[in-house]
Amino acid sequence: MKIVLASNNQGKLAELRAMLAPLGLALIAQGDLGIAEAAEPFHTFVENALAKARHAAQHSGLPALADDAGLCVDAFGGLPGVDTAYYATQFGYEKGDDNNVRALLAQMQGQDNRRAAMVSTLVAVRSAQDPEPLIAVGRVVGEIAHAPAGRNGFGFDPVMYIPEFGQTFAQLPADVKNANSHRGRAARAMVELMRERWL
Repeated sequence: MKIVLASNNQGKLAELRAMLAPLGLALIAQGDLGIAEAAEPFHTFVENALAKARHAAQHSGLPALADDAGLCVDAFGGLPGVDTAYYATQFGYEKGDDNNVRALLAQMQGQDNRRAAMVSTLVAVRSAQDPEPLIAVGRVVGEIAHAPAGRNGFGFDPVMYIPEFGQTFAQLPADVKNANSHRGRAARAMVELMRERWL
């Protein structure tokens, strides 16, 4: 079965391909089919993921999977949340992972409460009008490190310190990160939902 991934983020594509491998699905990036990014006007991960999945399914004629993920920082009332990818632009930086980390560390200076969660919401639809989308959520709680550490992963992985491992996500080997990350948890739940309802 072919499924379109409603993202052109190569990091997400690689992670989700590995995580969904047990199902034998062919995950194709929407960009490879000439599908533009969908608008993400909503304030919640689930609404944006659903909009992206429906958009990709509509333009491809295939089932689609979308991930909306982000960093929710307690000291900022849960923000940046759905605006995680564009976090740095609020502070005059160009969009990009390194600048997001730089901006976050600058904003966290002097903050004692460094608790944060990485959240991933996966939504899958069989068609653009699917009345019963599959929804899986994964969440990992950790702390914002005072400085980046590690070279693996992407996004905020270098500053997302996970106390149970004593390391940031970017310091963990890919297989360990994938098994324990927010996206890994959401993907495991999605695999079970797809097995139960689609396959």
